[in-house]
Amino acid sequence: MITFFRHLRQRLLSENQFGRYILYALGEIALVVIGILIALQIDTWNEERKSQSEEKAILANLNREFMQNKEALNAVLDLNGKSYESGLNIMELIGSEPGELGSTNTDSLIFKTVDFRRFNPSENALSDLIQSGRLQLLQNETLKDLLYNWSRVLKKADDNFEGYDDKVERDLIPYLTTRYPLKDIDVYGELQWKTKSSLQVDKFAIFGDLEYENLMDDLLYRLLVYRNDLMEAGTIIDGIISETEAL
Repeated sequence: MITFFRHLRQRLLSENQFGRYILYALGEIALVVIGILIALQIDTWNEERKSQSEEKAILANLNREFMQNKEALNAVLDLNGKSYESGLNIMELIGSEPGELGSTNTDSLIFKTVDFRRFNPSENALSDLIQSGRLQLLQNETLKDLLYNWSRVLKKADDNFEGYDDKVERDLIPYLTTRYPLKDIDVYGELQWKTKSSLQVDKFAIFGDLEYENLMDDLLYRLLVYRNDLMEAGTIIDGIISETEAL
């Protein structure tokens, strides 16, 4: 084909058909330009197809990760909800008579108030997406906003959990250590003692102590704040799952 065009060009020049040669040359240039444009368009299509394929893989990974996070979150909310309810029960027992306290399993209630969990979601897919700079591949602006809000809410929840956990470790446990047999509480924990403490102590005295009431009031407030943070995180998780579901 190239040889044919070369011979045609030479023949036009040798026959002094300069005008036709110019038209031919322009046509040849136009063909080259068209060829380049077609090649560029094909390359663009290929890049778009690759980007779409990569975006689908990203969406699938995010969907799978946040489905797992939803399951983990529900487990944490369930456990912390029981801790919150136990705290409310303790608050109702504050100021009660010894007879009423004796008919209630206060050991179990106190254990449940400190048997709480931190929500530790998986962020492998999201971290990889951010660190690799591939977040820009996502065309869904709603999804991008949800991912940004996820990081913000999770940071807030972590900060509030740290305050709650620190309050338990710094104030509640030391308080109970000198006033309530921890062995009795740990019967329901991982230690699973077969017998309770043999030491004589009036463990019901804390239910008539203003300091204990104030401690529980503060802890319940902190736990409620953390729970609200997790509920907000749950709403974002549902949104991300919805936006990453395969069509």
